[in-house]
Amino acid sequence: MDSCGYMGKLLRVDLSSRQIQVEPLNRDWAGKYMGGTGLATRYLYEEITASTRPGDPGNPLIFMTGPLGATGSITSGRATWIQ
Repeated sequence: MDSCGYMGKLLRVDLSSRQIQVEPLNRDWAGKYMGGTGLATRYLYEEITASTRPGDPGNPLIFMTGPLGATGSITSGRATWIQ
């Protein structure tokens, strides 16, 4: 069960409907896009269109850590959030 250093799951929270859903991490993307920022950007690319505006309710806010989070590695304590 290789998740490229990640925990292998994503948590989706819909604040409008108060629904929480756990989904598996896309392992192909985790191996292809480096770190939390790269992977978060890939997920964002799939979620929005060219007409999506920052204040739109359907625009996701993504919080993601990299695969080295909670290790002693330099700068591994960083988190990424993009919208």
